[in-house]
Amino acid sequence: MPVRHTPIHQPIDALSETDALGVMLASQMDALSAVAPALAAIAAAAHLVADAVTRGAVVHYAAAGSSGLMALADACELPGTFRIPQDQIRVHMAGGVPVNGHMPGGTEDDLTEAATAARAVKDGDVAIVVSASGTTPYALRFAETAAARGARIVAIANVANAALFKGADSAITLATAGEVIDGSTRLGAGTAQKVALNMISTRAGILLGHVHDGMMVNLNPDNIKLRGRAAGIVARIAGVDSAAAEQALQQTGYDTKLATLVATGLEIGAARALLDRHAGHLRACLADANALTT
Repeated sequence: MPVRHTPIHQPIDALSETDALGVMLASQMDALSAVAPALAAIAAAAHLVADAVTRGAVVHYAAAGSSGLMALADACELPGTFRIPQDQIRVHMAGGVPVNGHMPGGTEDDLTEAATAARAVKDGDVAIVVSASGTTPYALRFAETAAARGARIVAIANVANAALFKGADSAITLATAGEVIDGSTRLGAGTAQKVALNMISTRAGILLGHVHDGMMVNLNPDNIKLRGRAAGIVARIAGVDSAAAEQALQQTGYDTKLATLVATGLEIGAARALLDRHAGHLRACLADANALTT
């Protein structure tokens, strides 16, 4: 059935099943469109994150409730996808990360917990703080405390001119429409937040040189599937067969960038020197490697 981007004139529970699902889908697609006006702010946030990682600083994610779950999902992917050191990623979720599905609502009002959590922030860190309303007490206090400690603040809210944006280095407005279930921000607002967070971290990964020809060249191959993927990446970029790619990965402790350069014919020491010279950007390394081996 075609997706209908129309206002909801009846409560969703009064619609037929087909119409209700169509309205849900339309609301999700509308939430995606709310991200487009924020591209410049998202780009600025990505540069802040990439710069922090390069300097060895920590990227903190802070939020409550469903916004916290969106932040948690993004943060947990970074070590595996881009091999960002685990000690450079911190997640601060009001009430703690739920391990049994229980998220008590009152924790988002706990100013003491927020201030205590933000004491982990150091000068030069980046804090990505998320709140659908932009007024969540936990998020506001964390951002305020982190900024006072010298952190750069990326603020994400689904309301224009949100209180959370005060003093932020990058203010990302995701102006999503009313939810199909009033007040359930895990729906449209959560979708827009997840997309924006994914875009920030993905663009940061690109800026860090962890993406080459659309491939994750700095992935952490810590299982059989990912080791196979790493071998495929090395083989494709270096132009070698799978056996040579696997051998290079074993020689380099499954460091995909390093293995790629070794597979082109470089010694490990020379390959490491190139990566250091070009801040881990494989394209520039390969250009130099080609000059050295021809």
